[in-house]
Amino acid sequence: MVPPTPVSAQLQRRVRSGGGEPLLTHYGADGARTELSVASFANWVDKTANLLDDLGLDEDADIALPVLEEVPTHWMALVWPFACWRAGVGVRVCPRAEADGAELVVIGPVAPMPVGEVTLACSLDPWGRPLGDLPPGVSDYAGEALAQPDVFAGGGESSAMAWTDAGGVRTHSDVAALAPLAERVCASPGEAWEAVSLLARVVLGGGSLVVVADPTADAARVAGSERARLLP
Repeated sequence: MVPPTPVSAQLQRRVRSGGGEPLLTHYGADGARTELSVASFANWVDKTANLLDDLGLDEDADIALPVLEEVPTHWMALVWPFACWRAGVGVRVCPRAEADGAELVVIGPVAPMPVGEVTLACSLDPWGRPLGDLPPGVSDYAGEALAQPDVFAGGGESSAMAWTDAGGVRTHSDVAALAPLAERVCASPGEAWEAVSLLARVVLGGGSLVVVADPTADAARVAGSERARLLP
């Protein structure tokens, strides 16, 4: 049996075959709409993977992503697991209180304080603008990532752990074996793995994802305007 294509490899294939196609469209709580093409999302992934390489983090590193607990649907938070997988590193999704001591901790913009050996704060700005006035021990993710090269030339996914959260552990093979989605779909995921796995499925299948993060928004209306199938 031919093993499934790793999600990072499939993302790179899509960049070559249709980089300008939409991949992820995010509707924020402030009404802002951000659309990332396949190439744009992959560029953020590669820049972030290069940042991980700069920090000397390998597949045994403990990388905690409280940002995905805090804002599981924001496009900037969703870049992180794909970047870590691109670099061959697994991620741990947990609250900040459980991330203390990790080699890298990625948090949201609210009350930014040092947590791990290295702490990066995500602005969650719709257009990726950086945060300012951060306390000592916390660096701005967007500024650090945008300074990195556009192409990641390192390794890729391994057989190691890809994802750990309160629900359990998933390997890179588990992620690659997710059911692919070849169409444009719209959803309002309620938790991190639901959002990340949906994005992985459209990467694998050639589709695209519209995420409605605003709980007051009419997801059916958004799906109609985006010509996407609304998922339950």
